[in-house]
Amino acid sequence: MRFSTLTQRIAGEAAAAWDIHYQALEQRRQGREVALLTMGDPDFDTPLPVVEAAVASLLRGDTHYSDVRGSLALREAIAEQRGLAPERVVVTAGAQCALYAVFQCLFQAGDEVIVAEPMYVTYHGVLGACGAEAVQVSVRPEEDFRLDPGAVAAAITGRTRGLLLNSPHNPTGTCINQADLERLAQLCREHDLWLVCDEVYRGLQFEGEAPNPLALPGMAERCVVIDSLSKSHAMSGWRVGWVIAPLALVTHLGNLAMAMLFGLPEFVMQAACVALSDALPEVARMRDAYRQRRDRVCSALQNCPGVQARRPAGGMFVMLDVRGTGLGAQAFARRLLDEEGVALLPGDVFGPSAAGHVRLGLVLEAEVLEQLCRCIAACAARVLAEQAGGDVDGEAKDRRVEDEAYQ
Repeated sequence: MRFSTLTQRIAGEAAAAWDIHYQALEQRRQGREVALLTMGDPDFDTPLPVVEAAVASLLRGDTHYSDVRGSLALREAIAEQRGLAPERVVVTAGAQCALYAVFQCLFQAGDEVIVAEPMYVTYHGVLGACGAEAVQVSVRPEEDFRLDPGAVAAAITGRTRGLLLNSPHNPTGTCINQADLERLAQLCREHDLWLVCDEVYRGLQFEGEAPNPLALPGMAERCVVIDSLSKSHAMSGWRVGWVIAPLALVTHLGNLAMAMLFGLPEFVMQAACVALSDALPEVARMRDAYRQRRDRVCSALQNCPGVQARRPAGGMFVMLDVRGTGLGAQAFARRLLDEEGVALLPGDVFGPSAAGHVRLGLVLEAEVLEQLCRCIAACAARVLAEQAGGDVDGEAKDRRVEDEAYQ
């Protein structure tokens, strides 16, 4: 039987990025205790008022078809946060669905879309699905993974149709500043480009205020913002995301939702209204917890031979530079899983600029993460000792090397 070419465009190396995650899950199923730090799935419970709103909606019988664009109440709650009209909002089943829908409506075969590299692995799939080509602009660890507007300008060609920004950035946690955003917006105006902003970690920016691309001059007709409740409100399994876009694009997105999604469950949207409209202290506590976890991890690995923690400005990940161990990211991640039962995602799955790095998810309590940093240090110490020709046989000697690496 024959399959469409779409199946080839959404597969490839990016689809295999989660191999080590699935290996860790398999080890768990076999009974091994594994610390899973590969995914950005919050370990917090959804705030109780949000859950109660969903239950109350179900008990009222809100189990029928809903508006394919999202309920007016939810679109108003989303729009109010940005000072916009609800007509500019379309609700989707999470930010991933929003990305797919936006790219289907904006880009096609032959188009180029500029994106910072390393980039989140699912971008390959959404670009491949619409046939567009990702033009990757490298952001280097030595420059704190900052996206240089000058490098973006140099990458623009006659086929460039858009620029995809992700801030706070996954996997690096870098946040774009106001000056750089303004320069990138100017490039979009000068070259008639779409600016697509993936802001799913916006609520987890730790330093300063996140700049608002929608408020920049001349961007209302060419800027698209994608966001969700998955990270900020620990609602990853609820699948609530949205798009803020010009009215013409909203119409197209509504047509696509009619053909594909046909609306979110009403009880889920009722819960999302509470998440956005109520002052929930749990949300601030979660953000503070992620910040504290970041600080504990960076402090625990501050003097670790072979490993350097790169302090993120936002998000729920810390990139660890393991080039000092002499191993590549894949090799180090495999040894760490096999020897210590700690699963981290190799950075090179996000792009070559993250080679030699592993991504650690801040998805366990601070004390647990600090202990797992000891495991990371122990693994690095064994690798360094082996490369130095040292004999690390024997439990006592192993422990001494591990302790020296961690101190």
